[in-house]
Amino acid sequence: MKPLENKVAVISGASRGLGKAMALALAAQGASLALVARDEAALADTAREARALGVPAEAFRADLTSEDSVAALEKAVIERYGKVHILINNAGMNLRKKIHDFTLEEWMWVTNTNLTSVFLMCRAFVPHMKGQGYGRIFNMTSIMAHVSLPERTAYSSTKAALLGLTKSLALELAPEGITVVGISPGPFLTEMNLPITQDAEKNALFLSKIPVGRWGQVEEIGALAAYLCSDAAGFITGTDILIDGGWCAA
Repeated sequence: MKPLENKVAVISGASRGLGKAMALALAAQGASLALVARDEAALADTAREARALGVPAEAFRADLTSEDSVAALEKAVIERYGKVHILINNAGMNLRKKIHDFTLEEWMWVTNTNLTSVFLMCRAFVPHMKGQGYGRIFNMTSIMAHVSLPERTAYSSTKAALLGLTKSLALELAPEGITVVGISPGPFLTEMNLPITQDAEKNALFLSKIPVGRWGQVEEIGALAAYLCSDAAGFITGTDILIDGGWCAA
């Protein structure tokens, strides 16, 4: 029997990058998957790869900034699986601008995508996680919650706020055996960062900031998520795990 057999994981932003890596890592451990994103074609690819590992995996298209859309997602997932044990809030976005160039609409777009969506997902699925004596919630924060760069005001603000949500929710759910952990990735080799890796000068600049001297591999995030879902990680809650190659230590 695989460690996560009979466990159901809801993973947002699962169509590519870190979300897809975590989905496949949990599938390899036997978890059934509810995969959520807006890109239906890419999401279908993730679902097919997960099913090839021998687990049920369904794709659900949703706008996680919409209360109605999240409510419809909750209904569809529960109708399909009946329960939820793991919730990974991975969906997010960044908009790089000077503070005086932001419109309120843009600011709210970043806030709703990175923070409000997590509130909506937790509000929807936490009730289905209670009463089982086990649960895992991972909120994908960022090293930009700990350090920052110019033109990251919106992104850093939302990720720092997400750490506060993580800590409070961990205390709220501890009596239920549900742990809540932030995962703060540094620079990872994802589709989003391809323009940097393909520019020799920009790539060298980034590598100079990473003490281990390389980009992170998405499989390393997957391995971390799989460990945090294990019984061995049941004492880890209310904290944030930096996985950044030493960026924040430099």
